[in-house]
Amino acid sequence: MKVTIPDFALVLLIGPTGAGKTQFARRHFRETQVISSDRCRALVADDETDQSATQDAFAVLEAIAERRLARRRLTVIDATSVQRADRARLVALARRHHALPVPFVFDIDPRICAARNEARAGRDFGAHVPHNHAKALRRDLRHLGKEGFRHITVMRTPEEVDAVTITRVPLWTDQRHDHGPFDIIGDVHGCYDELTALLDALGYERAPYASGEGLLQARHPKGRRAFFVGDLTDRGPANRDCLRLVMGMCAEGQARCVIGNHDFKLSKWLRGRKVRLDHGLDRTVAELESCSPGFRSCVADFIEGLLSHAWLADGSLVVAHAGLTEAMHGRGSAALRSFAMFGETTGALDEAGLPVRLDWVRDYRGAATVVYGHTPVAEAQWRNNTLCIDTGCVFGGALTALRWPEREILSVPAAREYAPPLRPFREGAAGEGEAGDGAAGEDAAGEGAAAGPARPERDDMLYFDDFACKQRIVTRTGSSITIPQENALAALEIISRFGIDPRWLIHLPPTMAAPPAASDGPYLEHPDQALAWYARHGGGPVIVEEKHMGSRALIVVARDAACAAKRFGVRDGKAGTIYTRTGRAFFADAALEAQVVGRIGAAVTGARLWDEIATDWLLLDAEIMPWSGKAQDLLRRQYRPTAIAAQASAQALIAAIADAGDPEDLRALRARAGIQSDNAQAMARTLEGYCWQADAIDAWQIAPFHLLATEGRVLTTQPHHWHMEMLARLCGEDPILRATGWQVIDPASAADREAVTGWWERHTAEGGEGFVIKPDAFVVHDGKRLLQPAMKVRGRDYLRLVYGPDYDLPDHLVRLRERALGRKSALAEREFRLGLEGLARFVARRPLREVHACALGVLALESEPVDPRL
Repeated sequence: MKVTIPDFALVLLIGPTGAGKTQFARRHFRETQVISSDRCRALVADDETDQSATQDAFAVLEAIAERRLARRRLTVIDATSVQRADRARLVALARRHHALPVPFVFDIDPRICAARNEARAGRDFGAHVPHNHAKALRRDLRHLGKEGFRHITVMRTPEEVDAVTITRVPLWTDQRHDHGPFDIIGDVHGCYDELTALLDALGYERAPYASGEGLLQARHPKGRRAFFVGDLTDRGPANRDCLRLVMGMCAEGQARCVIGNHDFKLSKWLRGRKVRLDHGLDRTVAELESCSPGFRSCVADFIEGLLSHAWLADGSLVVAHAGLTEAMHGRGSAALRSFAMFGETTGALDEAGLPVRLDWVRDYRGAATVVYGHTPVAEAQWRNNTLCIDTGCVFGGALTALRWPEREILSVPAAREYAPPLRPFREGAAGEGEAGDGAAGEDAAGEGAAAGPARPERDDMLYFDDFACKQRIVTRTGSSITIPQENALAALEIISRFGIDPRWLIHLPPTMAAPPAASDGPYLEHPDQALAWYARHGGGPVIVEEKHMGSRALIVVARDAACAAKRFGVRDGKAGTIYTRTGRAFFADAALEAQVVGRIGAAVTGARLWDEIATDWLLLDAEIMPWSGKAQDLLRRQYRPTAIAAQASAQALIAAIADAGDPEDLRALRARAGIQSDNAQAMARTLEGYCWQADAIDAWQIAPFHLLATEGRVLTTQPHHWHMEMLARLCGEDPILRATGWQVIDPASAADREAVTGWWERHTAEGGEGFVIKPDAFVVHDGKRLLQPAMKVRGRDYLRLVYGPDYDLPDHLVRLRERALGRKSALAEREFRLGLEGLARFVARRPLREVHACALGVLALESEPVDPRL
């Protein structure tokens, strides 16, 4: 006997004890898929025959089944389930998770069951038990379909049980194998002229129009397919022609379609059921009444064959007429079909007589993009990784399509208003089945076909609970990163109290690793060690850049405030912002920030980068000087007191030795005191070299070193030398912008390493902080791992600020060379991955919460206990 069942279902093995259910389960299902009542008794009572544990055992059974079904896993229940009440609980469980309940019924002669039980240890129940089970089962066997079961299989002999073969097939809605590409088209509502104009704009080639009832055709020369979100008819002027075209394209495999609420109502009329001819159905009926019965029958068959939704592209895309929550994707039930057609309503009506809808999009957190219609909006807008593309064509708006996977929107305006909306369309939503939860944009589509990337999200509300928990962030660089809850809470505290407007906060930079310690000489850090490390790990050419002693900053600059509002969703009148590596505003003075952003924007214009890179905004990673501009508190409380105390201590010791007559046995101590005095003075000189008064804008210096992202692009595909060349052009446009010195070298070349060492020694002797050395390619893999993205090699005098003025005395260097670098290096790599992932999500217009998960993840990892001197 060949049996076909869905690959996602709740399978019940129903029959008397001893009927062979457990052996059947072992033959046909994985051990992990089967939940046995006997096994659950053993789990709770250490004895699978202990009938007193039955209630607790079934509580465990149902809890496990609940979790498996929630994860969309085939689940098999191995229990007698001969009582209708027991089955009803499991059917209700399946319905809660939109899974089909599928029974395999073992209607085996109870005498065979009794004989089997007698042969099994601990199963001597008596012959009456399987007889009672069989009697209860046969009483309800004819009514299993009414109980809600599907794909019912009844086996009446052991031979029939042994002959069963099971084939599992995907549910009809599970179309994950279909990757498109698609052009997903919003509610047509009988607007045939606009539909053909949109198909033309999308590049489809249409067969010549012919009147009558014959199907019409259109195909895309590059193999794209149209995907209609339903509501093909009602209210518009050409309902029959819309049906002819969509049915023709679907019949030829050039299109797909899901069912809408208007389609469903039309099918009821076509099958002779009583319906109210309102909300535009009267127009469709008037057109179809003049058609032949054969055509009407074809329309009815077509609509009844439409799916509730389609789960596509490896689970990354869902198309449903009214949208769908994550718990319903790729599943099947009557409740799901109703949700997909009508949305979720409260049952109440608003002042316009329209259903009051629940905002399922607000709480949507699914990985799949959901594209839907049903609720007209004046402009298609992304929200929480969902997009409503019903832009009210029949109400005088536009007919809209989403290109997938490109995620581009294209619209054509309606020729006129074909039906009056029940609610003013520009204020939000309209229509009988479509009112309520769509957010309107500022304008409808303009003249002609307007193509371009989808509008930015307006999901300004971020929910605390989304971040106040342990998180696992999967990155596209090949790894997942776990953020412990305590770290996440620490990051939330900082951002909540001190962070900038979260809509600007699209990235936080990673920390940077230190190189292996120098093995000898007066240095703790030296370029040789970093270059040798990269040469050993084979990352190819490296770039060596001057490291500026300032404060790390992220700079977001847009062409103007309008562009910033459009892309970032802000309404603060700013054309950009500047923030620190912890997400705080860099400048306390908003007017000064506006001046700096304006100067940088003008420099971008002067360097002609807006058009060259084809963007209206960009993100820069930079160092801003003077260091004292942001470090006044540290200077006052830590660095200057340390330098002053070190000088005073050394001078006091020298004076005390001089007062003692400079005896022979103290000369070594006096020499050491002299070195300490020199070290303290060197620390003070180094410190003051990084500090100056910066009251006016021209006193500031900004040294950008990464052009991280622009519209639609994360620029980590470009090598570092490209970044430096582009930014050198930018820096040439304004004196407050400071270009960074750099060289690309071969780390395995002795000559190159010698040249870099000489340059580093000169640079640090002149007061420079040191160098940053990194692979010239932005992202380099070392086997399965990511090659360390950068190393900072700090100068001998700069390190006095970090380790103290006397750190380079020989006895101190011996100890410091034992410093552990592993944790810091691992942290730098993980933060780098998170930063790239966050940028990729932002340019791909993922929900703001997904972008923030990465930014907050970087900040959370910074609370890890790591030696701050590294």
